Amino acid sequence: MTVPELETGATGCPIRTESALVPLSGPRFHTDPHRLYTEMRSDHGPVVAVELTGGIPAWLVIGYRELHQVTSDPELFPRDVGLWNQWPHIPADWPLLPMVGQPMPSIYFTAGAEHRRHVEMVEPALETVDPFELRRTCEDLADRLIDAFCGRGEADLMAEFAELLPALALARVLGIPDAEAPELAWTMKTLADGGAEAQTAYQRFHELMRRLVALKHEHPGPDLVSVMLRSPEPFTDEEYALDLQAIIAAGHLPSADWLVNSLRLMLTDERFAAAFGGGRRSVGQAMNEALWEDTPTQILAGRWAARDTRLADKVIHRGDMLLLGLAAANADPHVRQHVADTEPAHSGNSAHFAFSHGEYRCPFPAQQIAEIIARTGIEVLLDRLPDIDLAVPVGSLVRRPSPFLRGMTSLPVRFTPVRAVGGLS
Repeated sequence: MTVPELETGATGCPIRTESALVPLSGPRFHTDPHRLYTEMRSDHGPVVAVELTGGIPAWLVIGYRELHQVTSDPELFPRDVGLWNQWPHIPADWPLLPMVGQPMPSIYFTAGAEHRRHVEMVEPALETVDPFELRRTCEDLADRLIDAFCGRGEADLMAEFAELLPALALARVLGIPDAEAPELAWTMKTLADGGAEAQTAYQRFHELMRRLVALKHEHPGPDLVSVMLRSPEPFTDEEYALDLQAIIAAGHLPSADWLVNSLRLMLTDERFAAAFGGGRRSVGQAMNEALWEDTPTQILAGRWAARDTRLADKVIHRGDMLLLGLAAANADPHVRQHVADTEPAHSGNSAHFAFSHGEYRCPFPAQQIAEIIARTGIEVLLDRLPDIDLAVPVGSLVRRPSPFLRGMTSLPVRFTPVRAVGGLS
C-alpha cells in the first residue's frame, strides 16, 4: 500500500491525491492494536496518513523519535486547533469534536503565552492537593465501593469500581458533592467514546463545571476549585470552567483505565502473582508495564502544523492535524529491547509517552494524583479480596469502543464473599 501525499488546493485545505488513507476506526484498535501498529509501521513508516470519521484526513505519528520531535517543538507543532485547515469540512455535530476540540480559552486549547498563563494558574493549584489526604480519601472510597459487592462473590470491576473511584476521588478534590460523581463519570465516558451522544454529554459536562464555579464563588472552601479562583491572575468564569473540564477529562477515564488495565495484567500474568499475597512492589511494576504495553490514552489529538514542513518522509502542510500515537510510539522497535520474551527491558523505565511529553504534557502533580488514585484502588481491592480471579476467559474481554482511549468495557471477576467493613467513616 502506498501512502497518499497531501497537497494544498486553492482553498488551502489538504486534498487527497489518492484514496489510500488508513481508517482510524475498526475492531483491531480494540482487539490487537500492537499488531495493527506494526503493520502500519511496515507499510507506511513512522508517520501515517489516516482518515477520521466523516472522511477527515490527518497524520498519525507512531514513531518514538518522530513523536518526541513533534512534542518537543511547540512552535512548529503547537496545540492550536484554530490552525486546522479542515474546519470548512467539519459539521457542527461531528462526533469526534469533543475529543479534538475547537478554539476556546482553555489550558488544553491555547498555545504560546496564553497556554502558559493557564498553566501558571492550574499547576500550582494541583500542587496543593495533599497526597497523604488523597490516599486516605481513596482508601475510604474504595472500601465503600467494595462493600457494595463484596458479599456477592462476583462483580464487574469496571462499572462497579474502576470507573467510579476516580470520579469520586476527583469530586472530593474539586469539592463536588458525591451524589454528582456518577453523572460526571457518565459524561466523561460518553464523550470519550465518540458516539451519537458525545455532543450531549459534552454540553452536560460544561454545565456541571459552570455550576461548580458559581457554587465555589459563593461558598469557597479548601478544595482545588477554590484555590484556582484565588489566583492573582484574572480569569473569566468561562476559563475556569474550561480548565476544570481539562483537569477532569485528563484525570478521570485515564485513571480508571490505568487502574483496570493494571488489574487485567495482574489477573492474567503469573509474573504478578506476588501482588495477591501482599507483594506491593509488583503492583507498581504492573502499573508501569501497563503504561508501556496498555497505555490508557492510545491516541491523543493533537498538534497542528504552524507551517509547511517534513516529518520523517512525509510532507506536512500548514494546518494539518497530527495525532499523537502514544501507544504505538511506546512499541516502536527502535526503542524497545527485550532481554527475554517474558521480561520487558523497560521494567522500571518511565520513558514512555503515556503522559505525553513536552510543554503540553500532563502536569506532574496531575500524574501523581492519577497514580495515587489507581494504586490505592488496586491495593485496597487486593487487601479486601485476595483470591480475586477473572470470571470469563481473557479472550472474551471487550475494549472500550474508541481508538483514542484503551480501557475495558467490563472486567468480570469472582472471589470468596467477605463481609463489608462499614463504608466511610
